[in-house]
Amino acid sequence: MPAIKDKNSNEWYFSSDEYILSETDEHGMILYANNLFCEIAGYKIEELIGEPHNIVRHLDMPKIAFKGLWKDIRSKGFWTGVVKNKRKDDGFYWVHSTVLRRIQTNGKITYLSVRVVPDRATVNACISLYSELKSKE
Repeated sequence: MPAIKDKNSNEWYFSSDEYILSETDEHGMILYANNLFCEIAGYKIEELIGEPHNIVRHLDMPKIAFKGLWKDIRSKGFWTGVVKNKRKDDGFYWVHSTVLRRIQTNGKITYLSVRVVPDRATVNACISLYSELKSKE
């Protein structure tokens, strides 16, 4: 099922039985993005590879969320949470993301991100929480 735009807003959705996948290097540069990532973000693969992953960071996301992400990855090797991402056309989409630190056979570190559709109640809670956190930045 392709990514679908809500008729009444700028929000985009994808199927709950699909996964958005991407992998970055230790500097956050995109090494891999699956077709669904390209489609939901509104980019061609050539526009994503070699670009910083924060190309999809939505301005509504509080900075503290990403501080927590990196703290967890450093201490536990993974992080999971709900993220609002932006599209190339300024639309947006929500994901429940799990980021895993991977040590490659050559010793280099990469980060694999697996994203699925979050439930709407969680998204609604995050809208309120992230708004409150952003107001304190």
